[in-house]
Amino acid sequence: MQVLFPEIKPYLTAHLNVGGGHEIYYEESGSPDGLPVLYVHGGPGTGSVSYHRRFFDPEHFRIILLDQRGCGQSKTKDALKENTTQHLLEDMEALRETLKINKWVVFGGGWGATLALLYAQSFPGRTAGLVLHSVFLGRQQDIDWIFETGVPRLVPDYWEEFAESLHSSDRRNLLDVFTKRLEGSDDLARMSAAKSWAVWYARSSLLHHSSAWLKRFSDPHVASTTARIQAHFFRNSCFVDENQVLSNMDKIQDIPGIIVHGRFDLLCPLDSAWLLQNNWPAAELHIIRDACHANLDPGITDALVRAARDIQRIVTHDCSDSASD
Repeated sequence: MQVLFPEIKPYLTAHLNVGGGHEIYYEESGSPDGLPVLYVHGGPGTGSVSYHRRFFDPEHFRIILLDQRGCGQSKTKDALKENTTQHLLEDMEALRETLKINKWVVFGGGWGATLALLYAQSFPGRTAGLVLHSVFLGRQQDIDWIFETGVPRLVPDYWEEFAESLHSSDRRNLLDVFTKRLEGSDDLARMSAAKSWAVWYARSSLLHHSSAWLKRFSDPHVASTTARIQAHFFRNSCFVDENQVLSNMDKIQDIPGIIVHGRFDLLCPLDSAWLLQNNWPAAELHIIRDACHANLDPGITDALVRAARDIQRIVTHDCSDSASD
């Protein structure tokens, strides 16, 4: 069983002004001469965390973390202003240009996997490879699964606690009710809704208990940011066309990829990863039999550390073959 690499600190931290009142935080760690890899955090809204550096061998990777608009250590006066999927993709490309990287591996899970796929489809010539986990395709049915058709039935006890925290008789439109609470003037109601959502999300993400995972989402700042930005994106259909990811898989047919997905992922069912791989023959799919959604589930961690190692080998081999042609 592979575990995370030891803790490391970044050798560079900075902010990039991307306009619209947003300055996005980014950092670099590992080897400056290693294979560049961009870690795309999930959510939307969660931000990057120090353990995200630890999926990669620091001797062989140039590890880049980025906090999306309004998240983590990024700076803004209005987290929702000019905050759409297209803005986030443009930010990723602006960062690549700033760092003078020709191609990089893009690594992400959940919402991070959605962004990684959309980025690769927009900039295939800049994407050396993809490592994805807990795939979320951003379709309306995927959003409905979370709020209506799936998760409330699978974890009714967790869902009931969240629903009751909203103090509303309207249980059929909880996303709308939730959003109104978050944007309301009652500070206590706003924070209560955000904390309830974040705790529900964290508990529903795990098959095996992780105190670090639960503690992270219980933090008031993380809870507030995650809840508000997720509601913003989900109410706007993630700012993508219906089935956009699968409809554009032809653009990345030749990009190597590794997909890791827990068989018991409650938030993003396994059929999303299955459909993705069926439309992407160049990718491998690894189904983890004893895991849910979170990348701190031991089976997911093990598979992702292996996937990072394997994509390095694949990308390096492809580059060597190209050089010899």
